[in-house]
Amino acid sequence: MLLKLERGFDKFANIIGGFTAIVLVLMILNVFYDAIMRYLFNTGDIAMQEMEWHLFSVVILFGVSYTLKEDGHVRVDLIYDRLKPKKKAIINMIGVITFILPITLLVIFSSIGFAQEAYEFNEISGDPGGLTHRWIIKAMIPISFSLLIITSVGFFIRNLNIYLGLHEYEDHSIAHEAQKYKEEITRKTGDK
Repeated sequence: MLLKLERGFDKFANIIGGFTAIVLVLMILNVFYDAIMRYLFNTGDIAMQEMEWHLFSVVILFGVSYTLKEDGHVRVDLIYDRLKPKKKAIINMIGVITFILPITLLVIFSSIGFAQEAYEFNEISGDPGGLTHRWIIKAMIPISFSLLIITSVGFFIRNLNIYLGLHEYEDHSIAHEAQKYKEEITRKTGDK
């Protein structure tokens, strides 16, 4: 049951990751267009320049959820890397309960009014020719942190499954990846 639940949360996080990847491609195309227009044709569009940081914001805000699912977030690996998988799972579960959930709830509840106020006043860019509907980008803050809560639950369940021994811990640390790469190179050179 818990493994099925974990797979469901992982699929959800993968959808968020796919959406983030699409937005990233759109941002790259936007920056490319803006650079071509500015440096080759000596013209520019303020709305397109503003769209760059709006898209960048969406990539960062939504990318956090996928990064958590991939266990790619930043932590002090000095001690953590030396621990056994069950202890790592305990630390991750405690981290979700004591840090991720309270902070995400704080951001959600404090940013809803921020987005609502922008909507009610029909906030627009202060620059002439800038983007309208600024509430859309401000609404991404509570939406993305709500998605982070969902992926945090999935992350918690994955670590609970590791703690219960239902599946193996997958180490994604740089040290572990470097060791795997070194072993693969050694194996390939040894085969020749």
